[in-house]
Amino acid sequence: MNSKDKLKPMLFSNMKNYSKSQLIKDIVAGIIVAIIALPLSIALALASGVDAAGLGPEVGIYTAIVAGFLISFLGGSRVQIAGPTAAFATIVAGIIAKKGIDGLIIATIIAGIILILLGVLRLGSLIKFIPYTITTGFTAGIAVTIVIGQLKDFFGLTFPEGVRPIETMEKVEAVGKNFSTISVDALIVGLVCLAILIIWPKIPKIGEIIPGSLIAVFAGILMVKAFGFGAKTIEDVYGKINASLPTLHFPSLSWGAIRDAASDGFTIAILAAIESLLSCVVADSMINSHHRSNQELIAQGVGNIGSALFGGIPATGAIARTAANIKNGGRTPIAGIVHAIVLFVVLLVLMPYAGMIPMPCIAAILFIVAYNMCGWRTFVHLCKTAPKSDVLVLVLTFVLTVCFDLVVAIGVGMVLACILLMKRMSDESSVTGWTYFDPDTDPDNIELKKVPQYVRVYEISGPMFFGAADRIAEITLKDFTKVLVIRMRSVPALDATAMHSLETLYDNCKKKGVTLIFSHVNEQPYKTMEKGQLVEKVGKENFCAHIDEALERASSLGFEE
Repeated sequence: MNSKDKLKPMLFSNMKNYSKSQLIKDIVAGIIVAIIALPLSIALALASGVDAAGLGPEVGIYTAIVAGFLISFLGGSRVQIAGPTAAFATIVAGIIAKKGIDGLIIATIIAGIILILLGVLRLGSLIKFIPYTITTGFTAGIAVTIVIGQLKDFFGLTFPEGVRPIETMEKVEAVGKNFSTISVDALIVGLVCLAILIIWPKIPKIGEIIPGSLIAVFAGILMVKAFGFGAKTIEDVYGKINASLPTLHFPSLSWGAIRDAASDGFTIAILAAIESLLSCVVADSMINSHHRSNQELIAQGVGNIGSALFGGIPATGAIARTAANIKNGGRTPIAGIVHAIVLFVVLLVLMPYAGMIPMPCIAAILFIVAYNMCGWRTFVHLCKTAPKSDVLVLVLTFVLTVCFDLVVAIGVGMVLACILLMKRMSDESSVTGWTYFDPDTDPDNIELKKVPQYVRVYEISGPMFFGAADRIAEITLKDFTKVLVIRMRSVPALDATAMHSLETLYDNCKKKGVTLIFSHVNEQPYKTMEKGQLVEKVGKENFCAHIDEALERASSLGFEE
């Protein structure tokens, strides 16, 4: 069985050769990640609208503790850190506002069951059928909705009694109508905290050890409590924060409630699967490892069910916190478990003081979270370089996410992507009679070519689109490989997702000092690669018309056998 399909928690595999030195590194990494997660968990809980259900920001800590522990303990990644993430904030706020906390709990439990089934049935690979343009579009859209949702607190605006906007466009309207109520004190606190969050990480050494969000929190509290700036704090808005332990809570179940929550549960499950597996892929590239996607989905399901039952909100793998774990030496799930334990201690000891955090400071932290997740450079790059059909899917998904919701955005985006794919394939397809080629007489048979040991040749066949682009990731390089030849005579079409995979392949080759050569690239793929500037990066001299020419080019580079 492929190790990536293995249903065994990574923790149990990592314990076989676990050392004392790695334990120390994991503990240090876990503590640092917990410090980073503390203000983020509070901020994301508030952005999720938990106050509408009479709950406080401690809900974010409950999520990081329960889901963080379960997902690290059962997960398929060595370094994944789980907890509340920005991607869920808008979705959760909408569910709570319309269906209450019980509606959210039922939806999260349904999502957990779906995730477990996806893992048990080994369907983790199905996530690859979500096109890159859709994930980029809705991620950018979610980032924009988070920013819009925090404008009120950042500017210290006051809404009339009874005005409680839920939808993003309603929030835009409310901010516009009540902008005259702006608080200069709140704005100054917000700007100072935002400046700290931007500048602090750039300070050598210390900026990498102590998270900027923690410094911003202390600065915000100091400005309000010591210097008398009139910005509202968490305690002013939500009352005292509950520092008690999370308790088990079962929602009142009925067939009607389950039916109403089913679509929300499906949305949470899909988003959790996409974000967690994406985080695993990023982590794999950082530590040269492979995660177990199906086991990770099972862990995500269990973690979300646990979080829901103990008063938390939906959770998934957090890319930023996972990266911080890796950078600080975490290499096993022990780091994630330590992160949950540290937050548990903080909940019991320090949570009452969290009520002193100013709301503009929370808004500033979420602005940075939104900026880091939006991927605007990727968005702009795709708009400039991707085929028009892919750009249409990207922009439409983005607009629908902002103006409506994620369910509509993903649904419409997927339908449109499939229609455009079918059109693209039909445009490139043709029906011809079969012609038999004897392997011994076919002049293009690769077995008849002399390929030096330092040259590795791969042939890609068939249209490369979002459903097949992951095959490019299967291309491997040996230690002695100096030249990689990609033969593309049987590739009629290339889309933005496959193009992204080729760009990643080029980057990997560049890091390892391997020269990339393409052979027989057809018209549509070449135009896409040219528009995406990959031709310029690789060099036109490394695009050859025939395999013979490509092998001659490889030999001319002067590498020794």
